[in-house]
Amino acid sequence: MSNYENLKVWQRSIMLAKNIYQLTRRNEFQKDFGLRDQLRRSAVSVSSNIAEGDELGSDKQAVRHFYIVHPVK
Repeated sequence: MSNYENLKVWQRSIMLAKNIYQLTRRNEFQKDFGLRDQLRRSAVSVSSNIAEGDELGSDKQAVRHFYIVHPVK
């Protein structure tokens, strides 16, 4: 198991993506496929960005990556 898979934030992001996919299967989202697809892509990108940051090697590089994908204001 990779390091990021042990992170609670990554595990929760996977649960979020599953919940979003389940929610967007409802009839209300079938007509607005643009919204449905955007919600799904956004949900998947959370866990993907965490995994990508972890794969960079060093903690310094990972933190830099996280600030790039989600700047702190």
